[in-house]
Amino acid sequence: MEIGGCSVETLANKTFWQDRCVFITGATGLVGGWTVKRLLELGAHVVALIRDWLPESELIRSGLLSRVTVVRGDIRDQTLLERVLGEHEIETVLHLAAQTIVGIANRNPISTFETNIQGTWCLLEACRRSPKVKQIINASSDKAYGDQEILPYNETTPLQGQHPYDVSKSCADLIASTYAKSYALPIITTRCGNFYGGGDLNWNRIVPGTIRSVLRNQAPVIRSDGQFIRDYFYVKDGARVCTLLVEELAKRPELKGEAFNFSNEMQVTTLALVDRILKLMNTDLKPVVLNEASHQYLSAEKARRVLNWTPDFSLDTALEETIAWYTKFLA
Repeated sequence: MEIGGCSVETLANKTFWQDRCVFITGATGLVGGWTVKRLLELGAHVVALIRDWLPESELIRSGLLSRVTVVRGDIRDQTLLERVLGEHEIETVLHLAAQTIVGIANRNPISTFETNIQGTWCLLEACRRSPKVKQIINASSDKAYGDQEILPYNETTPLQGQHPYDVSKSCADLIASTYAKSYALPIITTRCGNFYGGGDLNWNRIVPGTIRSVLRNQAPVIRSDGQFIRDYFYVKDGARVCTLLVEELAKRPELKGEAFNFSNEMQVTTLALVDRILKLMNTDLKPVVLNEASHQYLSAEKARRVLNWTPDFSLDTALEETIAWYTKFLA
């Protein structure tokens, strides 16, 4: 149903979010930048924690930074976090900050553990001491499950990371569960697959790396044997997941402590994904295939059943938008 050009659902969402004080960590990251954009469109008042100045991040390049309240600081600074939550009367917390690059985690595990694990307990402890906080979304990852023999992963699959990045997400995930169970903090945890979309400037990742190679007329490189199966989740769907879960938690407090997988539930190999990008970009280039492999993919059945959730974007539609973003960015 449309009212004045807006759907009833959109109007209801805007009523919920209008002037709502939202604190977001990781705002200059891939998911964070698009989530801030969505929050501003919905009318929220956004307070963003920013550690490093990243001039090429989507948040800064788009000019959205001028529309948010910026707090410069570190996610491990619990005193700072308590001050921000109190002084800005924060109602909703979106915890998206993390060191997300697996290679960096392998080379420098301590900084990854400090950011991803210590940062999580510092923020949740600050939330515990802040009575105005009503909803907290904690962004975990499919990597929290570690390597499993039974696929797809569902929310009852044990969290058993073994490598530095995976372990950091397993631990942060369990810490969030502890604060929900022991201290009744209103937390929902998300476990998503590999995010992609405009704004990801980690060129070692398969989507931005492939698109940049094609735009430079170079053959894209696949480090595995091309038969990796991974979840690829569009960043705009990830941003909508954040706001949807806040709305659901406000209506249904019994969701406190729950975790949800979010996935397109398409079993796509790395080679198939690259071939799709090459086709959409209308190129005759062929990928160079190296030789490493494993499989990971999620079941989103719980999110479909409990939240009535489905992704907004198909793989091809999302890739077309992503290609357009990088074409403009690299022009």
